[in-house]
Amino acid sequence: MTTTAADVESSLPRIAPVIETTPLVRSTRLSQLTGCEVWLKREDLQPVRSYKIRGAYNFIVQLDDDAQARGVVCASAGNHAQGVALACSTLGVRGRILVPGTTPRQKRDRIAALGGDNVEVIVSGDSYDEAFVAATLDATETGAVLVPAFDDPRTIAGQGTVAVEIVEQLGSAPDVLVVPVGGGGLIAGVSAWMSERHPGTRLVGVEPAGAASMAAALDAGAPVPLAATDPFVDGAAVATAGSYTFPLVRDGGAQLITVDEGHVCTEMLRLYQSDGIIAEPAGALATAALDNRIDLTPGSTVVCVLSGGNNDISRYGEVLERSLIHQGLKHYFLVSFPQEPGALRRFLDEILGPDDDITLFDYVKRNNRDTGPALIGVELARASDLDGLLARLDDSPLGVERVEPGSTLFHYLV
Repeated sequence: MTTTAADVESSLPRIAPVIETTPLVRSTRLSQLTGCEVWLKREDLQPVRSYKIRGAYNFIVQLDDDAQARGVVCASAGNHAQGVALACSTLGVRGRILVPGTTPRQKRDRIAALGGDNVEVIVSGDSYDEAFVAATLDATETGAVLVPAFDDPRTIAGQGTVAVEIVEQLGSAPDVLVVPVGGGGLIAGVSAWMSERHPGTRLVGVEPAGAASMAAALDAGAPVPLAATDPFVDGAAVATAGSYTFPLVRDGGAQLITVDEGHVCTEMLRLYQSDGIIAEPAGALATAALDNRIDLTPGSTVVCVLSGGNNDISRYGEVLERSLIHQGLKHYFLVSFPQEPGALRRFLDEILGPDDDITLFDYVKRNNRDTGPALIGVELARASDLDGLLARLDDSPLGVERVEPGSTLFHYLV
């Protein structure tokens, strides 16, 4: 069983009662950056703040009376869960929703609010894939219907309706369509429709570097599990691409690229500060890729799907930190100071540059030692200032160890 353009088109009237035809808006910032006409498909403005309602409702509404009476169960990092919750409350279906412990509190609260008395939210495992295993077992034991987040033709067809709306709103097919990729439901549905109806459009899928499961599947010729995933881009942190989504992506000829999580954070901040858009990490994947990651012909029409806006405000501290590190503006050092008066003053006067700023200083005096270690975080005004700072540290008599990205201590700090 596969998904066709006709399947996508027939889903539109079916899901119409619960979705919004979200705006397609021109981005002045990204148009100036690329020299193209860049448009944003604002799926963050859906009732559940992501496109996931399209697939979830399209799946559940097609269940027969017996299946709906047995109830449904799903696994989700948050957005699919909200779609399932709204579908359950709208259709009067009982649902159990399993989310990993990494799902932000904001998403959990929204799931409960959208589902009301029809939905039970259960925290299970530390990743989407662990939650999915638990949901599959739940379905086997209880007889509830498992609602896949991406890997089912009905889910895929519902998510593919995004492409139909884009072409209708734009008045023609875009030259380039950029979509985020997790398990592949959105790109598979979009690819199924575009490849039949508008094969001239170039389709680009963007994965987080720490969870590039679709690229791994294409390289291997079949879905394969990643050894590890970075859960930060929680809406796209999937370890194994779908068995239904993979062939549609493979045969549709989409270009796949990856974007570093720190780059995603930088784009999240730009969307917020320049465009007034609150995007979750997965929601910023597509637009992040326009920053020199995709070859674009000047003057071409480019549409990016801004897939979701379910971002917990408490995460912005980490978002800012990751962005600064990605831009080369934030660095950490372990410095051994001589335990004598004036040591810190000399560090400030002789080693720090005029625009460098200490953002972290953790020092414990040791009375029985000649030196005492300090953990120091330094924020630079320009990434190019790092060479001068490192040179001054090397020339100083202080013992200095740089905390390298990827080290255990670095992960503790960030």
